[in-house]
Amino acid sequence: MRSTTRACPRPYGVRVRHPALGTFVFFFAAPGTTAGLVPWLVTGWKGSRPGWDAVDLLGVLVGLVGLAMVVVCFVRFVREGRGTPAPTAPTEELVVGGLYRYLRNPMYVGVGLAIAGQCLAFRSLSLVVWLALFAVAVTVFVVGYEQPTLRARYGASYDAYCRSVPAVVPRLRQRGRSSRPRSRTGPSDS
Repeated sequence: MRSTTRACPRPYGVRVRHPALGTFVFFFAAPGTTAGLVPWLVTGWKGSRPGWDAVDLLGVLVGLVGLAMVVVCFVRFVREGRGTPAPTAPTEELVVGGLYRYLRNPMYVGVGLAIAGQCLAFRSLSLVVWLALFAVAVTVFVVGYEQPTLRARYGASYDAYCRSVPAVVPRLRQRGRSSRPRSRTGPSDS
């Protein structure tokens, strides 16, 4: 019989035998599409004048920070959560470490930064529109599906996490370590 350390049985999704492989595939399917394919289709990755200037450099730096955030979050889902960021194959543990100590949704913030970096680097108003559409879609998904699903699964533990960790804008001063949620089960906000 399986251990009963989880808050409740998996109410949705499937168990993934190889979370790293599932996470790798999902990386290209989700953030790869929203922050890579769509911006390429919109801009052809062209837009600024030849040569580099400060705005190009800023765009590249913002985009790389966003990409790094997404990669770190994906790795965290495999290692800490023992699952994938995909809603259809969620983690077994609530991911509260790493960037998730500072933001409940660092993965979405990272994808947004990757898109924002391209807005700057390619001087693309069309990408600004795409970034706004992405932000609206993520907000609707998080509020309409992700938060209710996690709240139903983890109850008070998830509520405590939400109270102690902001959704998308980190606090300038962190609360004491005792307020950090210590959940050991369930999928995470992305």
